[in-house]
Formats: sequence, structure tokens, C-alpha cells
Amino acid sequence: MIKYLAAILFFSFGLRAQVPYNIARYAEVTASSFLSPEFSPQHAVDGRILLNNTGEWASSGDTTDWGYVRFPWIQFKWSAPQKINRIILYDRVNLKDHIAGGKLKFSDGSEISVYQIPNNGLAKEIQFETKTVDWVKFEVTDGKGKDLGFSEVEIFSAENQDFLSWVDPYIETNRGRYFFFITGQRPFGMIGAAPLTRNKNQNGGGYNYNETEILGFEQIHCWMMGGLEIMPALSDADPLKGREQWKSEFSHADEIVRPGYQRVFLRKPGVWVENTATDRVSMYKFRYTAEDTTRIITNLNGYVSNITMQNARVKQTAPHEFEGSFSTVNRYWGGPEEVEVFFVIRFDRNFSRLESWNVADDLGGVSARFPVKPGDEIQMKIAISYTSVANARNNLETELPHWNFEEVRDTTFGIWEEELGKIKVSGGTVKQKIKFYTDLWHVLLGRHKIDDVSGDYPDRTGGIRNGTFTKAEFKIRQLPRDKDGKVLHHMYNSDAWWLTQWNLNVLWGLAWPEVLDEMASSMVKYAQNGYLLPRGPSGGGYSYIMTSSPAVNLVAAAFQKNMLTKVPVDTAYKVVKQNLLPGGMLGDSADVAFYTREGYWPDNAGITLEANFQDYAFAEMAKKLNRTEDYNFFHNRAGSWVNLFDKQQNLIFPKNRAGRFMHSDPLSGEGWVEANSWQATWSVSHELDKLAQLMGGKEVLTSRLNYAFEKAEASDFVFEYSGGYVSYANQPGCSNAHVFNLTGSPWLSQYWVRKVQRQAYGGTDPDSGYGGHDEDQGQMGGISALMSIGLFSVKGTVDSDPSYEITSPVFDSVEISLNPRYYEGKTFKIVARNNSEKNIYIQAAHLNGKPHHSYKLFHRVLAEGGTLELELGANPNKQWGR
Repeated sequence: MIKYLAAILFFSFGLRAQVPYNIARYAEVTASSFLSPEFSPQHAVDGRILLNNTGEWASSGDTTDWGYVRFPWIQFKWSAPQKINRIILYDRVNLKDHIAGGKLKFSDGSEISVYQIPNNGLAKEIQFETKTVDWVKFEVTDGKGKDLGFSEVEIFSAENQDFLSWVDPYIETNRGRYFFFITGQRPFGMIGAAPLTRNKNQNGGGYNYNETEILGFEQIHCWMMGGLEIMPALSDADPLKGREQWKSEFSHADEIVRPGYQRVFLRKPGVWVENTATDRVSMYKFRYTAEDTTRIITNLNGYVSNITMQNARVKQTAPHEFEGSFSTVNRYWGGPEEVEVFFVIRFDRNFSRLESWNVADDLGGVSARFPVKPGDEIQMKIAISYTSVANARNNLETELPHWNFEEVRDTTFGIWEEELGKIKVSGGTVKQKIKFYTDLWHVLLGRHKIDDVSGDYPDRTGGIRNGTFTKAEFKIRQLPRDKDGKVLHHMYNSDAWWLTQWNLNVLWGLAWPEVLDEMASSMVKYAQNGYLLPRGPSGGGYSYIMTSSPAVNLVAAAFQKNMLTKVPVDTAYKVVKQNLLPGGMLGDSADVAFYTREGYWPDNAGITLEANFQDYAFAEMAKKLNRTEDYNFFHNRAGSWVNLFDKQQNLIFPKNRAGRFMHSDPLSGEGWVEANSWQATWSVSHELDKLAQLMGGKEVLTSRLNYAFEKAEASDFVFEYSGGYVSYANQPGCSNAHVFNLTGSPWLSQYWVRKVQRQAYGGTDPDSGYGGHDEDQGQMGGISALMSIGLFSVKGTVDSDPSYEITSPVFDSVEISLNPRYYEGKTFKIVARNNSEKNIYIQAAHLNGKPHHSYKLFHRVLAEGGTLELELGANPNKQWGR
């Protein structure tokens, strides 16, 4: 971690032009002239932006009465060549002296004409293909006034010297959910702060790239948890009129977004906003460009994302601090009827007064007033807890006792750098690397801690269920600790674990086994508290989103890879078993009894296949633990999907309670869970040999599945729920391209995996990247990343001797760091020789120098460390891997 921090700190020197990756300040700055020392060219890189007559470069102007202007120039020169691809120009703030346009000249001989620079100091962004240069010069070609100059010039490196610089948070923000684009968060942090630009749940809610206004900054972006909105606003903004009063225009032109950090300029109040975070505390720095008696609003009422805030309480505790709580209710997908969030908010200066307002009979929020002048800064810390105000305060005092914003930001950068760097890739295109590390960011961003630094956490697993909601009993519990008093694991909020056997369970286990251990142990603890193994826990209680008991696969995968170390195995075994029987999370007790007796889930083939695979996962646990009776029962039940096989169409179809097929349309979603017969027949991952036998042989299965991919290719393998033949926009089809490996045609897996990765997941713009449909807290990112590195597990690593399937990676080299607590080896490396967009087929393989003829790589072998070398070519070698 230390060596990465050194690289970060080199580029890191605070917002006052101390924004990471802005290298203008490291240049020698010269100009044609300057008005006085107070307006020297060095002020064009001092970070004081949009301050009239302060921190500006101004030339010593020369004009004539007939309109002649001697246009100035400014130049930036480095001691070594630099790769750059973005420049931001900020004109002087006053409207009289205005640079309207000019030419950017580069040491490589190229030029870029620049037009319509705003005459108010707002950003003019110029993006271009990466150039390697020693210097950049801007020559003014048009302007008005006399003392022309810039408030600031920012020049951005394209060097990508660290892993986090490859992450692009904007990817698919136009179509994603509210809980992505969380810039103010550490991996799996409790607090997750980011701007709200479109107030809706899915399909472009949260931060939407297309929007031009920020409505507020939300501190919580969890599964069915949100709110605690703050916003700097003008003194005359009337909070009673809501977001319409305090919202502000912004521009991506001056915005900087990175994992753990954001900078944006709010045009309406004229405030630069920076944000970063620790695990449980968000930190803001506001820098003002105009004089005002500003108000910083804390909104605690109303709808946000997919919950509603109400029942707020606030108490001023110091001249610069207040504390309080609010309830989150009416969550879209159910869960506890009410979850209380506790907070402490502290400023680095006293407010002149603290005002409040009501919405109907409920407290709407508070606004802290501050007199400010141009250049003034105010810092703000927000700590939360799901247990008490006292614990929120303790979180603040423990995690962030100081006011050094840059230190927090750089530490957060270092944490992200270390986590993202656990898989190092080289080769491939720039676009592929951007997408890959953004995938990893998603994989490590979703799911959030809910426990305090004290070890307290909320338990809402008890209570009376009413549909998808629970009138929950609130308890405060303590995390289990080891003999040294250290907590064994954290507790988490989480979107559904539905079908994570094909993404997160596999990927986490490779490079972040401690995360797999944490998540599985947390779910077991939920079941110890409330009997049920969560599908998607929220606020310390249950939500009943999706179907069956998908956390079974999570726990089984951790167990089989020797990564279930934070809870007793016997405890985990017990709760998994009880959740696959009547009274557990698998489903209604009567339906579970029907499934056990009749061999299929009534009216639903999707739940049948899910339950079958979960039965298989548990049977494999029983097998390893020599629990013969359990193994026989669950192994037999795992094979009951055969009752739904339709020999007429060679596909699986749902049956009703009378035992009759519900319909004969293989593209219909009736009787499935967000899928259909074409998409989901292949998800009997544990018994593909039996499926092939029923179809008439592996050749028939291969032909039918290949037909499905051919039909789906024109739509980039992306369809909405239940639509199309193969859909990689949602979980049920995520194993399909890898099935060919297990049915004797590994070259088809190599072919279709590359196709899907490029077409469904290859986008790096705000409209595409994850199938445009259902990136559930990193699941589509997980499968995209696995496709990119050429490893997968159709069985989700739940079998007693877990293994991976090999396909050709998009990168020339992939190096996975192996956590020594869980692995014997230090690294596992995949080398792809002769790799290209056309050379996608594996010709030969060597494992640790010896020929490797199988598509399969056992986990126990990977755990020892080593190198897998792949020779790639443009034509399939149909003999390899069979």
C-alpha cells in the first residue's frame, strides 16, 4: 500500500489546484506579460478558481483607440515529457477582460483551436487524444478588454499511474440505479456520499450524467437505504419550497470524480464542493467565490431514491455542531417498516445561527448560516450510525478526529488503490482497462457495513411480517470478537444474493477472499439472530426481494474454498439446512413441502432450478462433512428439475400444481423469475450431463445453446426481463456462454465469452457498460471482470472440489494477489501469448511449465500459486480442453 500512496501523493496537493492528476502546477509557467506580481502567471495554477482579482493571471494589456488588442500567451513546460488528454480553461471572473478564444499549441507541433470561452470564469473543457509533450502554450486570438488572462488552467495527465485512475464512475450512469456513482465511499463503507441529480430509484436514478442540476448530496446509498441530504445554498433560498429552491446547475467540464473523491462547482451559490469519506464519516470542503450569508442545508424529509425520510429530530450540541436522527420508511422493496438513522454533523467554524423548517407537522430539516467572503472555506463532517447518536459521535471521534481533508482523501485513495490492485492486468486496450477497473470498483463498492466502530449493530430480524414488510423489533447487538477482543466480522446491508454464484461469489473468492468470508459470516449471523438466511438484508432486518435462499450458495462457496473462517462451520451448516426446509427462507412452507413431494416448485420453473442448485450446494457441504443422511436427501432433491423437462421442445418449462405444463412458449416469462425457457434451461449447472442426456447428447445441447447465442447476438445479448434467447443484462443467463466448456465444446465458450464481454459489457460511456438494465451492486461488473480475465465457475465453486473454467482473457497478463490468510501461494498469473481481438482461441496451455490439456483449473491448484500460460490463435483448436 505504501508504494501506491507515494504515487498518489506525488499528484496530490489539495483542491487549491491540488486536485489529483492535474499536473499544471508542476510545470514552469511563463507568459507574454503580467500586470503585477499579484497577477503573475503562477497564479494560473494556484487552485484559487473563480475569485475576482485573486489568484488570477492577468497580462499587461495594450490596446488602441481603433480597437487593436495585443493578445497575450501563457505557456506550461515540464522537465520531462508528459502524457495529457484534458485541459480546462477558466477565464478571469470580471466581464470586462475576456479571453474569447485562442489556440492550444503543443510541443509535438499540433494545435487545437478553442472557441467560446465563457466570459464569467466558468470552465471551458478541451478533451483530445492523448499527446506526449514537453510544453503546452495557449495563444489568445480573440478577446475584449485590456488585461486578459486566466483564473486557472488545469492540465490533466493521461498517464494512469495507479489503478484507481482507470476507474470511470460515469459508466452507464444514465441507466443505472441510485446506489452507483458513489464517489464518497471506501470499499463497503457504511457511509456513501454522492450528488443526487435525478430523484428516482432504477433506470437512471441517483446520479444521472444527462442531468444538469444537482438536487443535493445524499450521504447514504445502500440497498433500500438513502437520504441525509446536505446542500450549500444561497442565503435567500427558502427551504420550505424544497429542492426547487436550493438545486444548482453544474457542469461535467470542471467536475473531477474518482473512487473516494469528487470535486464539483455549484453555479447557483457559486461554491466549489469537495467530498471524501472514511468508513462511517463523510467529509466536505466548501470554497466560496462570492460574499453571502450562506446556508448549508440538511434535508431530513421527503422522498429520495427509493425511501422516504420522516420523523426527524435535531438538537444543537455546540456552536458548530448538531445531532439527530430520522426514519427511513416506505422503502420500495419492503424490509423493516422503519429504520432509524442517527447522525452527528460538525463544522470547522461556528455558524451564526441554526434555523429549522417544518413540512406539515414534521421537521423538514435545518440550515446552518455562515457569513462568507470570496475565498472562504468551510469544512463539514457527517457521521452516521444505525444504533444511536452516541455511536454516531463515537464513529466521528474515532475515525475522523481532525480537519485535514487532504489526509482523509489520500488515505481513501490508498485504500482503493490497494484493493483494486489485487488484480493487475497489462495489455488489452485502454478502453478494456478502464472497463475492467470500473468493474472491480462496482464489485467492491456495493454492500455496506451497518456496524459501528464500537461493535454495536442493529438487529431487526424479529417482528411481525406483513407481505414484504416487517414491523420489526429493534435490538442493538454486539459483533462477535476473538480472544484479543477484535471483531470477527462486520454486518452488512446487501442487495439480493440472487444468483451471485455466477459472479461475486467467484470473483471475491479469487482476489478478496476476506470479503467472501465477511459476507457469508454476516449472513449466518443474521440467521442466528432471526432464523432466516437473508436474501437481501436492509437496516439489520429482512427484505424478501427475489426468490429462494440464494445466500446458501454464498456460504457454500466460502466453505468449499476454506474461506469460511469467521463463524463456526457447524453453525453455518445448521442455518443453511434450516433455510432449505419448511420455515426457512426457501419459500412458503406449503410450497417447500410441495417441492419436496412432487419434485418441482408449483407454477415456477425458475424457483425450481434455484432451489435445486441450492440443494446441490448444501449436499456438497454435507458430503465433505460426512453427513450422509443430509447428503442423500438434498442430493436427490437437487435432481428433481427433470420433472420439468419437455421432450417435445428439449427445454425446461414450468408446471402448475396439477402437473401440467403451464404453456409451450419458450420465450415467455410466465412461470419463470426474470427469465424464460431459452435463457434458463442451462442453469442446471450441477447436472449438465443429465440435461445433455435428456436432450439426446452433448452435440444436441451444444447446437441448441449455440442457436440461442446466434439469435441473441444482433441485440448484443441484452434483453429486458424475460426477453430474448440469451440476456447478459440480468442474472439468469450469466453462466450460459461458459456452459459449452462443460459439454465438450470449449472453443465455443472462448468464442461467445469474448463476444459477450465486448458487446454486452464493453461500453465505457454513460449509456452502456452493464447491459443497461440490472447492475445489482456489482453482479454484472463481476461477470464482466471474470470474462475479462478468462476464469469462471459454472458451478459457482460450491462443489466439494471446486474448480474454474478457462477461457481466453482480453489482457496479455493477469496477476491475482493471493491473500496469505486463505492461500498457500503468493500470486496466480495468467499469461496470454499472441493475444488480439482476432486471436481468441486457446491453442495450447501450460500450467507451471507443464502441458495443461483441460479447460478446468481446480481451486486447490490455484491456491498454491503459479502461472497459467495460454497460446492463442485465430482458429479454434477443437482438441484442446475436451
